[in-house]
Amino acid sequence: MRRRMTSLGLMQIFLALMLVIVLMFVSTYMVYRNSISGIYEEVSDKNSLMMQSTVQAFDNSFRVVNNLIHTIHIMPGTDSLRSMIDDSTDMSIAYTMIEHIANLSAPYDFIEEVAVFYDDSDIVITTRGTNRFDYFFDMKYSHETYNADYWRNYMRSKRTYKVFPASPFKVNTGENSIHHKNKKLLVVTGGNKLRSSGKNVMVLIDLEALLKQVNQGPIFSGGSMMILDQNRDMLMSTDDNWNLVDALSDAYFSDAGEVTVKRQDYEYRILKSEYNDFIYMERLPYQFSNVDAVAGANLKIMLTAGVCAIILSLLLSVYLNNPVKRILKQLGGGNSKGNDFRKILSGIVKLQSENEDNRRQSAYADEELRRSTFLQTLDGLPHETEQDIRMQTYYADFYRNKHFIMALVQVGRLANEAAENWTIEEMGRRIEQGLGRDGVAANAFHAGQMQFIVMLGVERLQERSGLIRQLRISVTRLQKEEFSGFSLWACVSALYTSNVPNCRRAYQSVKDGSLYRAVNDASPVMDVAEIQYKRLAYYPIEKMEKLSHYLMIGKLHEATQLIRETIRENAERRIHYHQMIHLANSMFFYMVGHAEGSAKTGQELYELERQFMQRLEQAQDYAEMENALLDAARQLAGHAKQEENGRKLNPSFIAQYIELHYMRNLYLDEIAAVAETTPKYFSNYFKKTFGVNYVEYLNKIRLAHARELLKDSQLSIAEIGERIGYMNSSTFTTTFKKYYGTSPSEYRKLSNE
Repeated sequence: MRRRMTSLGLMQIFLALMLVIVLMFVSTYMVYRNSISGIYEEVSDKNSLMMQSTVQAFDNSFRVVNNLIHTIHIMPGTDSLRSMIDDSTDMSIAYTMIEHIANLSAPYDFIEEVAVFYDDSDIVITTRGTNRFDYFFDMKYSHETYNADYWRNYMRSKRTYKVFPASPFKVNTGENSIHHKNKKLLVVTGGNKLRSSGKNVMVLIDLEALLKQVNQGPIFSGGSMMILDQNRDMLMSTDDNWNLVDALSDAYFSDAGEVTVKRQDYEYRILKSEYNDFIYMERLPYQFSNVDAVAGANLKIMLTAGVCAIILSLLLSVYLNNPVKRILKQLGGGNSKGNDFRKILSGIVKLQSENEDNRRQSAYADEELRRSTFLQTLDGLPHETEQDIRMQTYYADFYRNKHFIMALVQVGRLANEAAENWTIEEMGRRIEQGLGRDGVAANAFHAGQMQFIVMLGVERLQERSGLIRQLRISVTRLQKEEFSGFSLWACVSALYTSNVPNCRRAYQSVKDGSLYRAVNDASPVMDVAEIQYKRLAYYPIEKMEKLSHYLMIGKLHEATQLIRETIRENAERRIHYHQMIHLANSMFFYMVGHAEGSAKTGQELYELERQFMQRLEQAQDYAEMENALLDAARQLAGHAKQEENGRKLNPSFIAQYIELHYMRNLYLDEIAAVAETTPKYFSNYFKKTFGVNYVEYLNKIRLAHARELLKDSQLSIAEIGERIGYMNSSTFTTTFKKYYGTSPSEYRKLSNE
């Protein structure tokens, strides 16, 4: 049995090697069958498609040049450089043309230069400035034939649009004639038979850049291309040895699209452009020499390689049998029957999967231990001595610097902004990487919700201010780039000596700083050393009573106006963040005070309060707190409106009725009748719903209007008392002093000071 198993293993190895050999032999034989000439035919067909694409690219390039010349001709206000005042040269026109020509030609790299000049001027206008005519054509772009005299005579003659053959020009690249280089240029001139302006326009095309632009080049070496214009004059050739006489003798011209001609050792493809009637000729070798000898040599190599591979496979099968068995045993396969290689593969895959899981679990556990070690330094509780050892192990960098500062980075999602759905770990890594790119070495730790603690080492005391400046730059850049769609804000602690107890002190410092920052502070990084304690919160009790009253009677516009005025007044006073939180909470509970006794269920109030508290907790500035209050006010006002439409005995209807009729003798019996109930039931309902009895509530409404009249009108005390529903001034004065501790006249005096 053992011998049989060994023979089976040898056979598996041998067959595996033979399979490889067969595949190699088949693929090589297919190459042999196709032969070099077959490959050539496929490449030649593809080269035909490539030529059509090249012709289109050339046409597009010549179309660009033609459009450029036409655009320059029709530019307004540039038909002459002569001033209309004293017949001198007006250089402002030239400068305007320089800017326009440069902008028009800038997108096209193959345009070497654009030259514009007039018959009555010796100035040539280019994309780089102006030159004298003789200097430009004799020194700047010099040619044995195409000199200044040639171009002066040619451009004054009657002519059509023409492309001159590519010729070598000596281009002056410096301020003197010493620095120059040779370039092969195509010169394109505009026609003047149907002249649209007094300008002469020439475009110089860099042939090398043009060929690069159209990506011209045969698929294999030995091919070349020639371009003839509509008059069969040669414009350019990629092979200097292929002259026009040879081309005309070998080629056959036809108006019918593409023509292919084989002559001697070359295949000629001739294509006529539909755009400008230019002739494009491509010459390719279509037969390699000694093809039969090469094919025979390939066949001998294939047969020799096949015999050697079979012998080598047999030897390798014997040599590899024992190692394969040992590997299988190590992977847990033992002496089980079956395909050894499949078992080895499955064992390797299993080992790789287990190793990857172990590595991932180990990395996660190590990262959690590292994070836990750091967070334990912030809780201020006593820990075992191993805490210091773990800190030295995981945060050796912390002890390398003499001092450190701590930054608390707060991340929040912006409303109505698309933001990446990153994990907390990904956010921490991006904060570290973003600071690292700006040269700020830092470690970021998740400290709960969307807050991250960043530790920054400082060697000398004077480095702190520079580090904070760099941190402001980095946080601003992170906000615009990686964290677009998020709000990003940081609070920086004072400088501390690098030891574990100071970590807790620094953490408490940045936590306090985040609470005591100014609500309208737009700086991306706040320094705790710059915080100034203020007790300037604006919280007018009378306006809060109005706010609750407005919501009760469904006046949403007035309620939102009060909310905005109160929040923005506190923002202008730059009160602390935590003060604004408490103020927003108080305003919210003032608003919901009237809803507790209404038909709004406890579950609805709970859900409204929960959503408001959640938004307030996540708010980064006063605007978000204001929006949270406004949304709550809309819900409460909407509910009040629904109650008003549903029945008369509801807080909204009662409050609105009192608001409209407070100036009358509004007795309890009358309003109970309006609410369609008895005075006793109405009195009990009112006290339960509004928290005060009916008379006290009516007095508050009347006196609230009285205060406005005292401040904003010139009415007498008696007139104001009568207007708000009191029959005599003494009753009004007594009631006003009872509620506000001062007489109406004294209140008016204090209000006007």
